[in-house]
This record gives sequence, structure tokens and C-alpha cells, in this order.
Amino acid sequence: MKELEEKDLILLKEKGITVEKLTEQLHMLQEGFPYLKLEGAATPGNGISELNAQMEIGAIKCWDDFLRQGGSVAKMVPASGAASRMFKNIFAFANGKADTPDNDFMKKFFDEIENFAFFHRLNFVTLELYGKSVASLVKEKRHKDVVKALLEKTGLNYGQLPKALLQFHKIIGTSRTALEEHLAEGAQYAVGKDGVVHVHFTVSEDHLPLVKMKVEEAAGHLGHEYGVEFDVTYSVQKPSTDTVAANLDGTPFRHNGNLFFRPGGHGALIENLNDLDADVIFIKNIDNVVPDTHRGATIQYKKVLGGTLVAVHQRINEYCKLLAEGNPDDEKLNEIVAFMRNVLNITHDKTDEMTREEKIGYLFGKLNRPLRVCGMVRNEGEPGGGPFLVYNADGTVSPQILESTQIDVDDKASMKMLKESTHFNPVDLAVSVRDYKGDKFDLTKYVDKTTGFISQKSVEGTEIKALELPGLWNGAMSDWNSIFIEVPAQTFNPVKTVNDLLRQAHQPMPATINE
Repeated sequence: MKELEEKDLILLKEKGITVEKLTEQLHMLQEGFPYLKLEGAATPGNGISELNAQMEIGAIKCWDDFLRQGGSVAKMVPASGAASRMFKNIFAFANGKADTPDNDFMKKFFDEIENFAFFHRLNFVTLELYGKSVASLVKEKRHKDVVKALLEKTGLNYGQLPKALLQFHKIIGTSRTALEEHLAEGAQYAVGKDGVVHVHFTVSEDHLPLVKMKVEEAAGHLGHEYGVEFDVTYSVQKPSTDTVAANLDGTPFRHNGNLFFRPGGHGALIENLNDLDADVIFIKNIDNVVPDTHRGATIQYKKVLGGTLVAVHQRINEYCKLLAEGNPDDEKLNEIVAFMRNVLNITHDKTDEMTREEKIGYLFGKLNRPLRVCGMVRNEGEPGGGPFLVYNADGTVSPQILESTQIDVDDKASMKMLKESTHFNPVDLAVSVRDYKGDKFDLTKYVDKTTGFISQKSVEGTEIKALELPGLWNGAMSDWNSIFIEVPAQTFNPVKTVNDLLRQAHQPMPATINE
């Protein structure tokens, strides 16, 4: 790397990035990342657990007992993303040549516009801006005025707000934002013995004041409605997790003469998670939330995930104490090996060849790690990234959540496994971040740095290489113990486009008529 200039060193110091870290990132941009070696797709009975009704009841009881006994729980919601991608089609229409809807997406948007939770506010804004209702503007074929009122700063400004602050759902007499729905959801499965619900939002610095204002406005009445108190905290993505950009030849890219850094992707949030402390932490994306009337399955399976995590963590702690004392007999060692194989889905061909001391060290090293229980949804569409059984550097095979970019599409065996995959990852996690002594793990030590990926971006017309850190639930948790549980599709209702809010799961339940 060319010698750094004084202004580069000042910038690095401001961000909290060392010269060594910068050099490491540039090396990754030049060399790329290796593909992972797969043993196979994780499928039901082979990496993914299918729970029967009795097992689910047992897990829920375990969760309820954990809360009654004073276990601490937090809910982490990655909520830093702007909603601009959600309105990609609407922006395209606003900037396009057609004055009236010219594709199915836009026709559906306008045909069902009154079903959006934000409709009444939008109608109020169009009356303010144009002196006309949405219906009148549509009748006059002024569709672009309607979308401008929705997207632009003079209107609702939905094109720039974070998803957290968008009105997602109609509630009797009012509506709720995605942020409010996450508070409500937490009140239904994550209430501590003291009646407090701890929720942590990761937000962008630009949106932090607005998010805090919304929480201040909503927490009181939602707390009263559900009979709880909310303790809400926030964090922003740390500048030290930004990654340097490179030219296509791998040399540092400079913008106006300065090194150019970009946010390192959601994998950077492992640092934010590392700052949280609770016995159990749930993680779920901001856009995957439904109203109370559709939330039954969500609450049930959150408790299933949490109860499974608590039960497995208790057993791991018992085994770790035995192993730390160094005196388990051969029968107990075999029991622990079977537990790792049958519950944690960790296998190693060489355990029978290890000495007693080697086996104790190996088992302790594998068990004494952060633990996550992940809900997996059956993939009804095209196969993609999701749960796989993967070879690790030490020769073990363990469950991992992969992105499709980590799989070699030119390798026939890997592609066969990809096509055989049955489930995908809906980002529905319950995690434990404390060891058998109750001390917090340093989560940054369990990241596989070789599992990032490189994407190509454009900065003012110049093509650059961008470095994405190992994803939060991918490589950033690569060296965790992982349990995959099948959960029903109705627990996964993401909002990737605005029209997703028209799906049944995001709409009010039909009113029943009493004869």
C-alpha cells in the first residue's frame, strides 16, 4: 500500500480505525474471500429440528418459568435502514415519463391506496398541498402529485424516513408505526418479572432524534395498554466498523483526495450486540412485524425459541462445569459428544482418536461459546442462502447461516446442495451471550473474518469495490453454537416494498357480523 498521508492518519484516528485494520481491509478487497465448503443443506432431521406439539408446550413452559424466576431479557431491533428501497417502484413512477400507472405494481398501489395505514395522513397532506383529496387527484389523473405528497419532504417524506417511523398498520381509531408494533410485540413475550420490557433499536445517527421522539410519544400509552413499562435504548453503527472502498484494481479509492469509507453492512452490528447484556436477547428486523390481530403465531414461537435457548444453555453450563473440573468419566464424555451431535449438530470424525485430555479440551472449547436458537421458514420460492452444514477450519462440521454469495456457483456439488435446501433464514433469533460462569463473551472474538463479501458500487459515476463485513447472523456469528428450529411461514411477514403492506398479515382482520 502506498504510504499514507497525514490527512489519512487523522481520518483513521477520528473513525477509530487502525492502520493495520485498513491494510487488512485493502488486502481483502484485492484477494477476495474463499467460498465455504459445504457438507449439505440443513434440512428437517438433518440440522433443522421439527418440534411436535408436546415439545413446543415444554419449551413455552420453560420460557414462562424463566421469566417468573427473574431471568433478564432484551429485544434488539436492527432499524437503521432508510425506507427508500421500499419505495423503489414509486420513485421510478415519480421520475418516469408516464403520468398514470403503467405497470401492475403501480396499478395495485392506486387501486388499494385506501387500505394503507398512512392513507388518512396522505389525504390530509394532499388537501394541504393541492386543496384536493387523494381521490380527486386520482380522478384528475394527477397520480404523480399523490406520490410526491407521499415521498417528498413537503409531504410525508416517506422516501427519506426510516422504516421504523412509517405507519404500517391500521388500528381501531388510529394506526401504528413499525417501531410501535415492535414495542407492542415485546410486551407480549419479553416482559421481565419486574414488568419492564427492554427494547434496543439500532438506528442511523440522522434518524436518532426522530426515533427518540416517537418512542417518547408512544411508550406511555402502549405501556398502559399492555400493563408494562418500557426501557428503550438506542445505538448507532460505530464509525470504527466502516470499511474502506477500493478502485477496481484494489488500490484505495479516494473521493476529493480523501480515503473513502462506507458503512460495513449489518455485520457491523455485532459491536452493538456486544454492548448489550441480558440472559436472553431476541433479534428481529424492523420490517418483520404484524398487528396484534395476526400476532398469535409470532408470540407462540418466540416463546418456543426462548424456552429452547434457556433449556439448552442450562445443559451446556452443566457440561462446561464438569469439563472445567477435568473429572468427567468416559460415560459422561460420550454423553457430551452425543449432545453435541444430536442437539448442536456439531460433528468431528476424529473425536475417537483423541486422548482423554484432548477430548475434554475440545469439548469444552466447543461448548463454551455464545449460543443462538434460530427460527427457519420453509422456502416456498427459489432456493437461496439459508441454513447449511459447513466445514470449519478445525475439521468440525456445524450449522451455519449462509448468504448465496458465500457459495461457489461454479461448483456442481455446492450447487446441488443449494438446490436441495428447503428453508431460509427469516432473522428470528434468540441468543445467549454469557458463559457458564455468567460472564459476558466478547462477541468480536467469534467472527469469521473470511466470510465477508465484495460488492461493486458507483460513486459519482466511478465504479468501486465495496467491502461488506461478515453479516450479523452469517459470518459474525460463525463461531457460535447454533440450533435451527422450523417455524411456520406466518411468523415471517417482511415489508420489502410498500405493496407488501397490502398483504393479509398487515391488514386488519375482517369485522365479524353478529346475526
